[in-house]
Amino acid sequence: MARYQIILAYDGTEFLGFQRQGKGGRTVQLEVEDALRQLNWQGKSILSAGRTDCGVHAAGQVIAFDLDWKHSPQELGQALNAKLPADIAVQEVLPVQDDFHPRYDAVKRLYRYEIYCGQYRNPLRDRFCWQVLPEPNLQVMNEAACELIGIHDFAAFGTPPRTGGSTIRCVFQANWLQSDESCYHFFIAANAFLYHMVRRSVYLLVKIGQGRLKLSELLEAVNEQKKLSPGIAPAHGLSLQKVWYAENKQADFGNES
Repeated sequence: MARYQIILAYDGTEFLGFQRQGKGGRTVQLEVEDALRQLNWQGKSILSAGRTDCGVHAAGQVIAFDLDWKHSPQELGQALNAKLPADIAVQEVLPVQDDFHPRYDAVKRLYRYEIYCGQYRNPLRDRFCWQVLPEPNLQVMNEAACELIGIHDFAAFGTPPRTGGSTIRCVFQANWLQSDESCYHFFIAANAFLYHMVRRSVYLLVKIGQGRLKLSELLEAVNEQKKLSPGIAPAHGLSLQKVWYAENKQADFGNES
């Protein structure tokens, strides 16, 4: 028996989220566990780095499980991909320490959010991007995004996973990049995130870039936890890109810093 760490990519469009739902319904966890059972997995529940919401995608979700597997890690990935549906795929497999936990051992997580500003909707982008009009000012959005970096109480941006939990988070990176004339990518990395924190941040930054919200209002939310008008960006523009771990947890895929 060994513990395996797997990088998953999935299109979240047709899922109710990552986590198995008590009320039933299609989830990433349920599909992965069903595939594992076909490989004689005897566990009750896989471990994950995060519980992405309904409609949220992932390029670098991390899961872990214990399995009695007599072949190579590469063959395990191939066997799982043969059992998984088309909208989920294993990207990499590594054997890890028996006490490895993809959530509690994580030291940094990176999310990406995509928007596009075409006058007409684009079916080739609508599955993974939020259509935004009028087009926001990139420089203004980046100036505002810088204010999110550092250790802050993000109570105005989301709720903790557990009732009464801390709303203080450390953001390492927050910036926008333009990929073409009408498409923008927001990258944000932190030690952990509150529920809806990324989508709330994107919504506010876009409003600032459009001149519909003042930077001073964002600063009050960051520094004084002052509540702002409600609103979050749609789920389908969001993707979990990567999770980092301490070196002794053998989880730094791609060797990025």
